[in-house]
Amino acid sequence: MSHMDDILENVSIDAWVRAFSRSPRQVNAPHESDAELVEMPGSPDLLLAATIDTVSEEILEGIYQDPYTMGWVVAMASLSDLAAIGADALGLLLSVSVPPEGDAGFVARAALGVEEACRSLDVHVLGGDSNQAATAAFTGCAIGTVPRDSVLTRRGVEPGDAVYLSGRAGGGNALGLARLGRVPDRLFPEERYRPTARLTFGRALRGLAHACMDTSDGVLATLDQLMRLNGLGFEVDCDWESMLAPDVVELCGATGTPHWMMLGGPHGEFELAFAMPEARLGELERCLGTLGSAQSPPVRIGKVQERPAITLALPTGERSDIDMASVRNLLETMDGDLTRYVTKLRSLGREWGLEH
Repeated sequence: MSHMDDILENVSIDAWVRAFSRSPRQVNAPHESDAELVEMPGSPDLLLAATIDTVSEEILEGIYQDPYTMGWVVAMASLSDLAAIGADALGLLLSVSVPPEGDAGFVARAALGVEEACRSLDVHVLGGDSNQAATAAFTGCAIGTVPRDSVLTRRGVEPGDAVYLSGRAGGGNALGLARLGRVPDRLFPEERYRPTARLTFGRALRGLAHACMDTSDGVLATLDQLMRLNGLGFEVDCDWESMLAPDVVELCGATGTPHWMMLGGPHGEFELAFAMPEARLGELERCLGTLGSAQSPPVRIGKVQERPAITLALPTGERSDIDMASVRNLLETMDGDLTRYVTKLRSLGREWGLEH
């Protein structure tokens, strides 16, 4: 269950990696960290961090309809990758493609989303490229630096570690449900989805966390990837309401949606999932205070286990291993049919003993 090539996305990435020669200055291996890490001549104590993300599928599927959301997310997506390695951001590059008939209001609102996302984190857009295309697409490339001796990667999980989130999650999948499930807009309007890259939190994790990854693909998929990279598993305490944002819990109640789907679906947010000794939690909270982070304390979601499996500790006292490969590969095996995807996902939950 720990094999990387059980996941179709990993297989696709590896096919590209094999086509390219490797830079002798690159420090990280494929899949090993949220951002690429490169040695900088003349700076032995710092590594250059670079990452790139595109917002396209979400636009095509109608999940993002407000250009402001498109701009906000493309900025936060790349900056979140820097947060997951504990980096200091230097800035953001953009590549934007919009239809030739696109109006100026669309562009202005998307640009406002990018600017206000960056401003909230004291980051600036450094430049980029603009193009015309049949459909809108936005790509962000974030660059930063990180101390060589305290860089965070996805490897390093140790037996006995506790597992935390930097904040309550579920907002990404809640928006996906609202859009694809034809939920009334008032139950989860798009403007509620304003995920924030946890740059300050990531810096606070330096020297404390053993491994870290952001939750952009959903919380359970994140844990599954960490499991496959580290050869160790996770036992997740199924106190869903403590893990989910309050408005996500409300949406589940109003629509009869199982809570676990808000963590198991593929459209996440940008919280950080990290493993560290529970005894050092106080150090982390003091560091967050020193750095001026005003957010709520970390959310403990479970612990590391020796067995490489994702095990849910159900409220009934039972333990249920879940096959996240079947979830992570689901969209591709169903040719992107989102209606069938949601139906199958709920069916899997019932098989695993997960009830609302």
